Amino acid sequence: MSDKLKEIINKQNAKNEESLVQSDDVVQLVGFIIGEEEYAVPILAIQEIIKPFPWTRVPQVPKYVVGVFNMRGAVIPLIDLRLKFGLSPKKQGDETRFIVLRHGDDIAGFIIDRLTMAIRIKKKDIGPAPDTISGDDTVIDGVGKQEDRIITILKVNKLLERDF
Repeated sequence: MSDKLKEIINKQNAKNEESLVQSDDVVQLVGFIIGEEEYAVPILAIQEIIKPFPWTRVPQVPKYVVGVFNMRGAVIPLIDLRLKFGLSPKKQGDETRFIVLRHGDDIAGFIIDRLTMAIRIKKKDIGPAPDTISGDDTVIDGVGKQEDRIITILKVNKLLERDF
């Protein structure tokens, strides 16, 4: 487990001890930045958060699929979320991470600009996806409001859907 993920989990555990709120009323997420926006995914969908390492390019896939990498014998696709979300590519820096998500048997790695923090949001503070987004095809699960922040919560199953 990466040091950053351990740090996030330790912070989360400390907050859990302080909190008197029932866990059924709270959604636990991990936040990250893509471009200028903050996104989050459920903490239980995260298999690993790792520093970038070399991967193998694959021909004839969408541009946002940058290649594949080997993680303990499994070949996993690597998707650049900047490109998937229509942003311009960015050179990887010190804060860039690969976040490996799992939903059922589906697994993929995603390049994120930087990790933010473990987030606990009360379910009552999560609104639906904006009206401009229609149907079940959206990757947006909802919008969380926390103090002065707006966090877009993503659907892991939609991020992991293969269209290549």
